[in-house]
Amino acid sequence: MNGLIGSALIRANLTDFHVREILGFELTGTGEHFVVEICKRNQNTPWVAKILADLAGVAVNDVGYCGLKDRLAQTTQWFSLYSPKRHIRKDQLRHETFDVLNIDRHSKKLRRGDHKGNAFKITLREIDFDRQVFRSRLNKIGLLGVPNYFGEQRFGVNASNLFNAEKLIKRGRLKGNRQGSGFCLSAARSWLFNLILANHIEDYLNGEAFPFSQTGPLWGRGRSKADSCMLLKESRLLANWSEWCYALEHAGLAQERRKLVVLPHALSHEYLSSDTVTIKFELPRGCYATVVLREIAQLNRPQ
Repeated sequence: MNGLIGSALIRANLTDFHVREILGFELTGTGEHFVVEICKRNQNTPWVAKILADLAGVAVNDVGYCGLKDRLAQTTQWFSLYSPKRHIRKDQLRHETFDVLNIDRHSKKLRRGDHKGNAFKITLREIDFDRQVFRSRLNKIGLLGVPNYFGEQRFGVNASNLFNAEKLIKRGRLKGNRQGSGFCLSAARSWLFNLILANHIEDYLNGEAFPFSQTGPLWGRGRSKADSCMLLKESRLLANWSEWCYALEHAGLAQERRKLVVLPHALSHEYLSSDTVTIKFELPRGCYATVVLREIAQLNRPQ
C-alpha cells in the first residue's frame, strides 16, 4: 500500500530475528499436561516436539503446540507434554539446540491457534533510508496497519506448496492433514485470500477507497458472510479459480473470513548504529512479521 523508503538486509545473523509466542492465558498450575516454554535456535517446531517427546518419554502425539515458528530465527514458544502419572523435570529436557525457560502443569493440551499472538524483535542491517522518513512510516503503520497478507512461508520453498496443491486439485485429492496434504490445503486457501487483497490494493492505488474494516475470504464450504458489494467483487475475481474453490469446499473446511488489514501493537524501534535498526512489535496469531517489514523497505537476504 505504501512505496518503499529504501532497502535493508534481513536475517544477516540468526539472532537478528526473534519471535516470542504470547499465550494470552494463565496456566492452571495443575492437570495432566506439563507445559514447557522453549527457546529454540535454527530448528523447526515439529522437530523440537519430537525431541521433547523422546526426552520426556511420551508419544509424539502427546506433544502439543500452538503454531509453527520460523526455523531461521531465535524463537520462544510453548509445548505441552501429556504425562498424567509421571513427573517431568526441567533438567530432564535439556538439549543442545534449545533452552528450557519455564515448566508448569496445565489442564489441557496446547492446540494450533490456542495462543493470542507473537512478539517480534527484528534487526535490519545495511539500511539506506532516512531516519525521519522511517519514523514517519512507522507512525503511519501504527495508525492504519498493513495489508494482512499470508507471508511467503505459507507457500513453502519456491512456492512448492502451491504447485503441489495444483497437482492435488487436478487429481481431486486435496484433503486435510489425514491425507497428508494439510500444508497444500492451507497454501491454496491463503493464495486465494492474497489474490483478493492484492486486487483491493490495486484499486486503492488507482484512487478507490480501501475497505480497511472489511475482511477477505478463507474459502470453504458454506455461505459467505461478506456484504453484497464485497461478495460481488470476490465472486468476479475468483471466477477463474473455480476449480480451486470447488476443491476447498469439498476438503472439509468451513468458509471463514480474515481481516484485510492487521494493526501491529507495541510498535517501537531503536538504532544500534547509523545503518542498523531494531524494530519491535506484536501481531495476532496467523499474521506475518515480514508483511510489516515489506511496507517499509526492500528486504535483502545475505548472499
